Amino acid sequence: MGSRSTRPASQNGRPGGADRADQGLGAHEQDSRSWGPSASSAPTLSPMTVTGQSLLLHDRRGSGKVPHKDDHMDPSMAMDIDSRSGGNPDSSHSTPIQRALRSLSIPLERLHVMKGHMIQDMCKGLSRQTHAHAKVRMLPTYICSTPNGTEKGNFLVVELCQTQVRTLLVTLYGDGNLSPQMMYKIYDLPEGITQGEGEALFNFIAQCVTQFLSETTSPDTNSEQYLPLGFVFPFTCRQTQLNKAELLSWSKGFNCSGVVGKDVVEMLQTAIDKHAWPDKEGESSGGGGWFKGRKSSQSAPSQSRHVEVVALMNDTVGTMMTCSMEGRACEVAMVADKGSNCCFMAEAYLVETTEETSGRMCVNTEWGCFGDDGTLKDLVTPFDQAVDEESSNPGEKRFEKMVGTLYLGEIVRHVLIALTAEKAMFTGTDTAVLKEKGVFTMQHLQEIVNNEDSITEVKRILEAVGLQPSERDCGRMQQICRAVMGRAATFHATGLAAILSYMCQTRDLESLMVNVGVEGELFAGYSRFEEIVVSVSRLLAPECMATILASRDGSGRGAAMVTAVALRLAAQRRAVNEVLGPLRLSRDDLVKVQTLMRQEMDRGLGKETNPSASVRMLPTYVTHTPDGTEKGDFLALDLGGTNFRVLVVRIAEAGITMASEIYVIPVGVMQGSGEELFDHIIDCIIDFQTKQNLVAQMLPLGFTFSFPCQQVGLDKALLLTWTKGFSASGCVGQDVVQLLRDAAKRKRHLGMQVVALVNDTVGTMMACGYDDPKCEIGLIVGTGTNACYMEEMKNVGTVEGDQGRMCINMEWGAFGDNGCLDHLFTHFDLVVDETTINPGKQRFEKLISGMYLGEIVRQILVVMTEKELLFQGKPCPKLQTKDIFKTKFLSTIELNGLALRQIRTILNELELDASFEDCVLMREVCQTVSLRAAQLCAAGLAAVVEKMRESRGVDQLSVTVGVDGTLYKLHPCFSNNLQMTLKDLAPKCNVTFMLSEDGSGKGAALVAAVADRAAKAKE
Repeated sequence: MGSRSTRPASQNGRPGGADRADQGLGAHEQDSRSWGPSASSAPTLSPMTVTGQSLLLHDRRGSGKVPHKDDHMDPSMAMDIDSRSGGNPDSSHSTPIQRALRSLSIPLERLHVMKGHMIQDMCKGLSRQTHAHAKVRMLPTYICSTPNGTEKGNFLVVELCQTQVRTLLVTLYGDGNLSPQMMYKIYDLPEGITQGEGEALFNFIAQCVTQFLSETTSPDTNSEQYLPLGFVFPFTCRQTQLNKAELLSWSKGFNCSGVVGKDVVEMLQTAIDKHAWPDKEGESSGGGGWFKGRKSSQSAPSQSRHVEVVALMNDTVGTMMTCSMEGRACEVAMVADKGSNCCFMAEAYLVETTEETSGRMCVNTEWGCFGDDGTLKDLVTPFDQAVDEESSNPGEKRFEKMVGTLYLGEIVRHVLIALTAEKAMFTGTDTAVLKEKGVFTMQHLQEIVNNEDSITEVKRILEAVGLQPSERDCGRMQQICRAVMGRAATFHATGLAAILSYMCQTRDLESLMVNVGVEGELFAGYSRFEEIVVSVSRLLAPECMATILASRDGSGRGAAMVTAVALRLAAQRRAVNEVLGPLRLSRDDLVKVQTLMRQEMDRGLGKETNPSASVRMLPTYVTHTPDGTEKGDFLALDLGGTNFRVLVVRIAEAGITMASEIYVIPVGVMQGSGEELFDHIIDCIIDFQTKQNLVAQMLPLGFTFSFPCQQVGLDKALLLTWTKGFSASGCVGQDVVQLLRDAAKRKRHLGMQVVALVNDTVGTMMACGYDDPKCEIGLIVGTGTNACYMEEMKNVGTVEGDQGRMCINMEWGAFGDNGCLDHLFTHFDLVVDETTINPGKQRFEKLISGMYLGEIVRQILVVMTEKELLFQGKPCPKLQTKDIFKTKFLSTIELNGLALRQIRTILNELELDASFEDCVLMREVCQTVSLRAAQLCAAGLAAVVEKMRESRGVDQLSVTVGVDGTLYKLHPCFSNNLQMTLKDLAPKCNVTFMLSEDGSGKGAALVAAVADRAAKAKE
């Protein structure tokens, strides 16, 4: 086995002999004992540089005109026109060289079409339905973050190249990744191993790792070190995790048996684990003889280390990662090498082939196969067709065969063959050498194109391969090479423009500024590649501004970056799970809540146990739901805050119509005497009836009174206490219905008759019950939460009578006030509870309702910031402000498809300097809190429907729940999470949910209507 020496390297280099994964070293390889300059050290132009608009873009609209240079065209950007051309516009009279050059030039409008096709194919590749048939595969890499500069530690990298295995040890110092230290070694692949058994290949790679560690580390230092390994595997895989990838097919001359369809990460890990412990002295197991004769002491250092393969990637992803430094994220990478590829950070929810929906994920486009479906048929020249037919995979990777440096020399060769056949070049000389594949290398093309003024250099190269060129032949050779390489750069620019426009559109941006990491032989060796890519991509995607960054060893240093980021995110994930874990409820947790709720319901219904029950189960004396026969005009009074409403509800066969008006209660009245308060209310009712021409009628009135009461009859309820800023004297302990009636007498108002006092939850049930007779449950999930349902009278021990049913107002917000839910309360819940005006009270409500969810999230964010999981651990003074994080922010942040930029805007309004990673984590926090709320609500509701089913003695219950409340209505996920959980916890109940329309107004009037109907029936 041949190897090269190992020594530290600066961050700017890579071993000169270590090629791309698909490139052999060849006889001209550098001595790897020294580090050469970066292969990607091409000069960087300003991203705004557009030095001309006619590079390979001149008119080809079917006119057949030969393009001409004009005075305004940058000569370095214009296609050269043969000086001997007669300029005849008729293509039939064009010279062969003109026709050849024209076939290699692409008009701008055709590039726009090509860009559009690329975007269409990208969308196909991302879609779950069309992915299998897409030519641009859009493979998820499971890399969801770029380096942030804090990565540090030692990282192993193994790169499988075409003829070698390269091993590196990279040390990062958390300094913005500005000065990593690297040690490397290159091992030649044994002859025949690329065609042998897969197990032998992975055993050899494992031996390289073992040997590398034995020679680069001291046995008495860091002997217990854990070493994470990044594996650069340049073959097409179906990746399902960062460290799990199934090989789809071999290429680049590899055809090892027993690997296709297998997880290559697992195969490498198995081989590494096996070789860490020798079977017998001096020989590692399964070595295939490659390392026989080595002393066992050489492997000793690796035996005490745990090497774990934590990430698999291709070189394109590594290129992107190595260009990302602190304060300078790189989100696109392009490799322009023997092969061609591009990757970029896509919005994760668009990558339908994965389950990930938050943040972004790097997608490996595998765009080399673009055009295999015929999309590029009109761009494929006879020269491209000849190259394709001679390749090992005809009809495949058509795009790559027009842009990859492995093929550019062959395209030039076939152009020369065609021109020679037409006697346009090498006339009267021996051209047999042109029949030999590989006669022109990329190095030849580079030397010709990069020395445009030197005919002597072109002649030297042509003579060196065995041709006898004339001066005209040399000039035409320059033109051909420029056209072929210029077209390759232009196609790269078109693909890049497609990706940039797609990123801009899917991020909902008007303009996009992005860094693009680039690496590869074409980029490094063609002096005008960057200029062309920037100019053409700017023409095709004017809304996007790309800054080209030269990558430094993407397959080595970049792979270490991927591994380092993976470890950083894994550590962050463990810390996040530790924080959020207590809020994540298992099914067993929810079943226990359901059981406890049922127990508290039974206690609340029992005459003896009611006083000590945390769920009060208050009788409402509403014994019927609407049956559709209700008719007439009814008043409703909705009193629940500083504003109150008066409504008239007209019920007819055609439906329900309503009119209402809002009135204000002055603070002095709220805090004055009870007489003043109720007199003010009656004055407002008189004003409303006057405006509606209803003064002469005596209308039944339903009174929604949203304050704690003890209801002792349908139209009788004793006020227990004022809330919401009210403190009117002489009311607590009194019947509020009678207080309203007394005020009407004082005002001598006879236009109303209070027939029912209603809780808003009951009103919600009744409002929906008019449209759906099966609606027998009411649910409020908004600022607060509560539920009611129709219970069998025989179960209501607090009211006399066993016949029929009565609506029970559960007042379930107080569930758990007796301590039965203490096991669910997290540190965050306890802090929130302690800072409320009623600590220890309404504990179930404080886990569910909109009044508290935002504050729970804020408490979590404070802790995560302290643990340096958010905002880089920087203090956020505004985050210390109570109630600064409103529950409405949860609804906005959790919207499906909401761009991270929009989340960032929300957080910036709160003076929170959030990165995109922060936004992803913020969304997870919000999802965790809202999911728990929905699940707990579902557990409570499951207890209700199961009790109804059992009480009615049916195997299957069908019932409708009338729902109201902003959390249920406006939160994007709450309703679905609640319904899914309920279905799981109560499988024998078929529950339908109906959104209520104005339960406290329309519902109160319907309660009055039902009461009026019942009274008339008795008469």
